[in-house]
Amino acid sequence: MCGCSTHQSENTGQAATSKDGSLTLRVEDMTCGHCAGTIKKAIETGLPGTNVEADPASKLVSVRGSTDLSAIKALVTEAGYTPTAA
Repeated sequence: MCGCSTHQSENTGQAATSKDGSLTLRVEDMTCGHCAGTIKKAIETGLPGTNVEADPASKLVSVRGSTDLSAIKALVTEAGYTPTAA
């Protein structure tokens, strides 16, 4: 986790699944491009074959290539962030 701001814990929930099969999570403590890059790298490294878009402005992380919500949430949590329902 970067030191760019105070990162707060949130309750975890279910991710939204879009028509194209991607999962979307909200990560309120993703506050900058560095945070987004850390989350993207954590998921794409932990789940090879995934494509991650992390947008700190909207606080949304979209993951394509995996439907394993628990693994995705675990990777985001391991990276130091708190995934919640989108």
